[in-house]
Amino acid sequence: MIFRLDERLVFPNPELAEPDGLLAVGGDLSADRLLLAYSHGIFPWYSDDTPILWYAPHERFVLYPNELRISKSMKQVLRSGKFKITVNQVFEKVIDACSVVPREGQDGTWITNDMKQAYQNLHQLGHAHSYEVWQDDELVGGLYGVQAGRVFCGESMFSKVSNASKTALIALCQSGLYNLIDCQVHTEHLESMGARFITRADYLHILQGEA
Repeated sequence: MIFRLDERLVFPNPELAEPDGLLAVGGDLSADRLLLAYSHGIFPWYSDDTPILWYAPHERFVLYPNELRISKSMKQVLRSGKFKITVNQVFEKVIDACSVVPREGQDGTWITNDMKQAYQNLHQLGHAHSYEVWQDDELVGGLYGVQAGRVFCGESMFSKVSNASKTALIALCQSGLYNLIDCQVHTEHLESMGARFITRADYLHILQGEA
């Protein structure tokens, strides 16, 4: 059963989500609603031609920072110093790039103007963060997401040159700030770096600080 949200700040139990993870329709993208959603393992994912859709997948594709796998070639890239990494310096530019630069498994078009504004609001409130990768003073890669306790809920990443998004993800994992990175969407690229599926119950335990 798919629930229809109204102005009340409430979500149905994530266990009631459809097999594809769809849980609810409607509501808004206010900071309070987004924070409530992420704290219960729920996130919005929709396009301009649909209402706001809220998902709570039965399995979560995640990366434990201590399980991160870095290939020998990637270690050489990191040692070379070709990239500079910053955090929260150009959040708006990162989300703009993510909306136009395709990434594996997605076409980027789901980041609507309303979504951009909503996550910029979360960033200004200190709940959304970006990792930026620079080469010769040009922004060539990065990622952004929402912090929910010790879980980083990754929203999107982009790369204009080879290995730039990988560098951003490695920096995120090595920051020491998070127990878990929620990757949301499965890709072979992320799986090769150590990401794997866990149950929603396990995810919620970590999200709620019980594991």
